[in-house]
Amino acid sequence: MPPDPEAVAEQVFAALADPTRRAILAELAARGPATATDLASRLPITRQAIAKHLGLLSDAGLVAGEPGERRRVRYRLDSAPMRVAQQFLAALARDWDSPLAALQAHLNREE
Repeated sequence: MPPDPEAVAEQVFAALADPTRRAILAELAARGPATATDLASRLPITRQAIAKHLGLLSDAGLVAGEPGERRRVRYRLDSAPMRVAQQFLAALARDWDSPLAALQAHLNREE
């Protein structure tokens, strides 16, 4: 059974709510797969904190760990959950478009 899009979107939004997690994702997007140690050397946060945030990002499906050399895990972006969240937002926007257009038309008539 495919995952519930609303549940996926909720996890993505929760993960993106934290600025450190957004910074980690931005770093992975800009420079490609990296270990927690690599990310800690580039960001103003400890390796242990990076590892905790990577776990949350992994739970949300936004990053995936790949085994590397000497038992080090390299993390890479996975954009599939982000696309689900974008589709969720697009559907919400469509639901709001008609009522907002009606409100705009009503306000324009009163002017």
